[in-house]
Amino acid sequence: MKASLASTFAYLGSVAAATLAAAAFMTGEARAEGPIEVLPAFTGTLSRAEVRSALMAHPAQLTSAASEWRLQQGETLMAGSSTTRAQVRAEYIASREQVRAMNGEDGGAAYLASAGRQARVTVIAGNGMR
Repeated sequence: MKASLASTFAYLGSVAAATLAAAAFMTGEARAEGPIEVLPAFTGTLSRAEVRSALMAHPAQLTSAASEWRLQQGETLMAGSSTTRAQVRAEYIASREQVRAMNGEDGGAAYLASAGRQARVTVIAGNGMR
């Protein structure tokens, strides 16, 4: 009986505390952090015809897809690569098999033990580490 009574009082105390906390939150005022900054109206220095002629001078940059693609490429574009499609495909398949072996149950131990291979980690965003 004592345990049941203590449990009931604990429950009622929790409910009372939650009710008081909710009442305290409801009576508070809502305050904004500050006034919204209103910027002055923009007035350009070029005429509409000047902007239009500058825009039409570069038609390849008119689409958002073209500019987005160019931004994503950065400096990694290689003109006239000597790598063939077959070579790239073979490298991809080899790396796929290596990933499968390294993610095995043994953590790649059998893969590294066979033929005396050493683990090689490549950092994509920076210089490669060996």
